[in-house]
Amino acid sequence: MTKPLIGITTFNGKNDYGRMVSAVQHTYVQAVTLGGGIPILIPAILPADDLNELYSQLAGVLFSGGGDISIKYFQGEDHPKIADVDDFRDVTELTLLKQSVEDGKPFLAICRGVQVMNVALGGTLYTHIPDQVNGALHHDQDEFTTIAHPVNIDETSRMAEIFGETLLHVNSLHHQGLKDVASDLKVVGHAPDGVIEAVELPGHPYGIGVQWHPEWLTNQPVMLRLFKSFVDASKK
Repeated sequence: MTKPLIGITTFNGKNDYGRMVSAVQHTYVQAVTLGGGIPILIPAILPADDLNELYSQLAGVLFSGGGDISIKYFQGEDHPKIADVDDFRDVTELTLLKQSVEDGKPFLAICRGVQVMNVALGGTLYTHIPDQVNGALHHDQDEFTTIAHPVNIDETSRMAEIFGETLLHVNSLHHQGLKDVASDLKVVGHAPDGVIEAVELPGHPYGIGVQWHPEWLTNQPVMLRLFKSFVDASKK
């Protein structure tokens, strides 16, 4: 059986020579491969026509983590901790997310990705959780593979079916988070402090968003199931 092509969104950065690059961490590539897909990187600098052409050839889209979304897209509260804003990436990902929703194309949104998911559909974000959520845990950890806190998953959700359990143990590498949730989304997971950790798009073939980084935790069978389910949905 032909493996599905899975697009992975990228960030714009500079290499050691100061030249611009389109890049993504290898963990996303490896997670898609482990899930049974063929990863294809989506540069965040493509003209609209070329982006549409690339999108049309993808079976699914993975929205990766990274820098903060510009507050102009959700009338967010400005904060000095906002960092790594990239308008080219914002435009690319917001466009792809809306298109994936409209077309029913499977997508998985991780960390920044779930924030893009919410903003694209009309929601808002906390722009710095420590200053805007009373009693918040330390969500911006330094270690990618350190378990930071549990996440309780709604037992009636599709995500509970995917994971096969409702209590997950996750890493945490974000300083922003979902505030006002888009009306089309269903919240299905929270951290102990109430911060939203998982949402899904009811009625969509596969529209899943998580705030943690499962691509760093694929040694956990439960996290690997997320990528396998995403790729399996993309095959259809």
